[in-house]
Amino acid sequence: MITIGQLARYIGVSIKTIRVYHDKGLLPEPDRDASGYRRYGANDAIDLIKIRTLAESGVPLARIRDLRSATDEEFRQALREIDDELTDRICGLRATQERLHQLAAGHLAPLPTEIGAHLERLARWRFTPRWVDLQRDLWILVFATHPDRAITLFHDQAETLADPALRQLFLDYDHAHDLDADDPRIDGLARRIAKATRERYGLNKLPELDAASEIPALIQGTVNASSPAWQRLDTLIRAQLDT
Repeated sequence: MITIGQLARYIGVSIKTIRVYHDKGLLPEPDRDASGYRRYGANDAIDLIKIRTLAESGVPLARIRDLRSATDEEFRQALREIDDELTDRICGLRATQERLHQLAAGHLAPLPTEIGAHLERLARWRFTPRWVDLQRDLWILVFATHPDRAITLFHDQAETLADPALRQLFLDYDHAHDLDADDPRIDGLARRIAKATRERYGLNKLPELDAASEIPALIQGTVNASSPAWQRLDTLIRAQLDT
């Protein structure tokens, strides 16, 4: 028979933790000996090892208490469920670790392979490095916040750019970055883009994220903030599409 301090030291927990387990009904308190000390036996040590193992696995104390009254089969089934939960957590941690590696390598988040190929095409189509970098960062944001809708939006943009005439509009948008905000070419470009948008989508709404999302406004705000010409272009396009 050993004292609570010895039990704590042997099993690798604190005395306070053992007392918490007593208070929660997980580990029965043994009777005191003639000297007034509680003495613990081998069964107490085994029970404490089980409790510690389950607690370290993330099992709530209330669930551990319930498992004390479970049958052998119920206990084994519970352990299988806990093992499955641990496997899911391990997969999640590995995914997080991979994102950390990507961040350390200078990438905010991994993008689907087809996005990388698309960005390479943009460079071949004579989009500026500024535009390619902007597109990469914006797709990272969209895929990180709306993974369920991002690929649909990407495919729509890729299909648009596959049309040489529509691609030229994007190129013109890109190269308008350095124009003065009051340059008359911006008015003409806005009219052309609005006209092409109506022809492509008709009366249908443009592809978008969920209606409550603030991400589109954040993205457009980022684009507009980089160029007064782009900001005015966006304003003109919106005005013409709303008429």
